[in-house]
Amino acid sequence: MTELPRGIIPPIVTPFRGGSFDDAAFRANIEIWNRTSLAGYLACGSNGEGVFMTDDEIVRVVEAGAAARARGMFLLAGTGRESTRRTIELSRRAAGAGAEAVLVVPPSYYRSSMTDAALDAHYRAVADASEVPVVLYHVPKFSPVQFSTRLVLGLAGHPNIHGIKETSGDLAFLSSILAGRPTSFRVYVGSGGLLLAGLLLGADGGIVALANVAPSECVAIHDLAVAGKIEEARRLQFGLLAVNHTITNAHGVAGLKHAMDVLGYSAGEVAPPLQPVGAKEAAEIESVLEAAGLRGSPSRRHV
Repeated sequence: MTELPRGIIPPIVTPFRGGSFDDAAFRANIEIWNRTSLAGYLACGSNGEGVFMTDDEIVRVVEAGAAARARGMFLLAGTGRESTRRTIELSRRAAGAGAEAVLVVPPSYYRSSMTDAALDAHYRAVADASEVPVVLYHVPKFSPVQFSTRLVLGLAGHPNIHGIKETSGDLAFLSSILAGRPTSFRVYVGSGGLLLAGLLLGADGGIVALANVAPSECVAIHDLAVAGKIEEARRLQFGLLAVNHTITNAHGVAGLKHAMDVLGYSAGEVAPPLQPVGAKEAAEIESVLEAAGLRGSPSRRHV
């Protein structure tokens, strides 16, 4: 049985140039992250703009990620689609391209019909058909469907549903999952601002956008928390709060991509209808990165 890792996994960005996937830039970013102690990568998630991509494009990105990652680094792929049939098809294709697990966001177009019973049936059908483990993705901000504790813990008993990325920001909900989960069911914090809080509650790691620009710092928060060095972890967490807010909550994927470009990565363009940040937003992002001590070549900072 494939075991999901503990630790930090960035939902990596997808570089676009002229509307097409920039394979070389994508691989160059991964080569930099390979020098860190990240547990792996999530391709084609929310920060990877997977919702804008065709299934063929997602397969290309997963293939590139599988080829570029360092040995031992785990690879997840976002494969959630609005229908069960399409989610199964893409999950199987992603597995064939090298994904070791799939992250499945819930369908939400017919939100009022997405009852616990409907979601339970959807995820069980996907898990039954998937050749690799399924990870639930709870992100009401983008897919406005609210998971219940009962739903998640029921699905956690399925032999091919191995974890959840919990991005609601509700620590009470996170706690209820942690309290009732099987020991083999991985729980990942999905918000960089709550990384330490989630780890202290017992989460196994984080799948956080912040790790795109501060991978070593996020890994350090995880490792310090596991070692019981809470005060050191707190200082790191507090020092990154403004960065996390600015590049994710305030300016979204465009802000994250600008921050990466400033730090020496190759983040590429955002996919329309998203728009790049303006001059005012760019200056704000650069100031926050400077204040957090994140400026400088990523290859030097992560060695």
